[in-house]
Amino acid sequence: MSSVAPQARSAGLRYVFPVLAGKLARFATRLRGGGSAFPGYLTNKLAPSLLPTLADQFPYGVVFVLGSNGKTTTTHMVSEALRAHGLTVFTNPTGANLPQGVTSALLADATLTGRVRADVAVLEIDEGYAADLADRLSPSVILSLNVQVDQLYRFYETERVADMMLDASRRAHAHVVVNRDDPYLSKIDESAMRAPVSFFGVAEEIVAASKHGLANAADTRSGNAGTLAREAYSEVRRVQARDIVVRVADADVPVRLPARGLHYAADAAAALAVASRVLGDRFSTEAASTGFSRMAPAYGRGEVIPLRRDPAGEKVEFVMFKNAPSLQMNLDALDETPERVLMAIDEGTPDVSWLYDVDFDALHAVDVVTGEKAYQLALALEHAGVRIGAVEPDMEKAVALMREFPQTAAGRQTWFVNYELMMIGRRLLGHGDQEVARR
Repeated sequence: MSSVAPQARSAGLRYVFPVLAGKLARFATRLRGGGSAFPGYLTNKLAPSLLPTLADQFPYGVVFVLGSNGKTTTTHMVSEALRAHGLTVFTNPTGANLPQGVTSALLADATLTGRVRADVAVLEIDEGYAADLADRLSPSVILSLNVQVDQLYRFYETERVADMMLDASRRAHAHVVVNRDDPYLSKIDESAMRAPVSFFGVAEEIVAASKHGLANAADTRSGNAGTLAREAYSEVRRVQARDIVVRVADADVPVRLPARGLHYAADAAAALAVASRVLGDRFSTEAASTGFSRMAPAYGRGEVIPLRRDPAGEKVEFVMFKNAPSLQMNLDALDETPERVLMAIDEGTPDVSWLYDVDFDALHAVDVVTGEKAYQLALALEHAGVRIGAVEPDMEKAVALMREFPQTAAGRQTWFVNYELMMIGRRLLGHGDQEVARR
């Protein structure tokens, strides 16, 4: 005799058609090489109540990861830290962070009756939809990473993005994790929150030793002026290349970062704070450290992929950026001047004047500049004194040019790319979508 109540079965059965339609749409779009948003859009239209139903199935709740920079990487870090504790994790690994993208990701794992078998969901969420999705998905933890000058054509003012993130945080019922070092977020009014607030950050002396602090060279050269003094629950205490130590509560967690850079260290502190709050007494510093040691770079963020079909031949390191702070922090993280460089930016960034705020001293030359905004990027690089090899707006042709160069002494090229061109570049090198989430 079935243990499932008749009303539960009927509730599940009403989602069969919308889920099936979404799965078929997902299959069709993937065959065509299309994006991952349409299946979720279709399913949300057919069954508006499905998304809250899917999110209400996780025993350890739903985690939101918000921020201008670092959402995908930190989502990946939180997921791996929780997996190391034995939890089954659902996540949206490619950064599909709008409502339709979240639904599309859930469709990949959902049964036809709308069930997802996982202990916890860790979701990267677009700031513009955070408050709406908080109402629909009732997150147990909301993490706010940072607020940077980004996507002003969408948001108009940076302060507005902070307000969106804090508004979503006010709707959380379990815990809020906030960046102590961010001048917008550190001023959070804890008394206005329904849930406890924890702060993460980087030790002051480490930030001071970084050439451009933690953000844009134009506004953080002097450190963290403007932020409020907050005691960090999770703080980066030591950094040596990719090996760092994070103090979580009263315990030190040694961490091996999946990619280099102080921004990744800050993301790790955030991820450990979230994992600790999700797990409570189950949190283990040893398990968390093990999770990081097994961690591969997030999708397109420090990934290393063969340039040609020969896996033993030259490799490409993908370094993704989206705005001045992310590009600056990645440049600051370089161990040495790269021997062979491609840099790409497309029309998804309408106003690229922020390029003139970036200190390009870490680069001597860029071999190929590509993307729809290639000439604007090349002009900014030339203005900064960086030698330009070729300007080729077509990414496919630019990749062909990079393949024609003789192999570098180190056997590695470095490609600085924004999101869309990162995906195109990966596909041209024979690596498709990473939509399927690890459990």
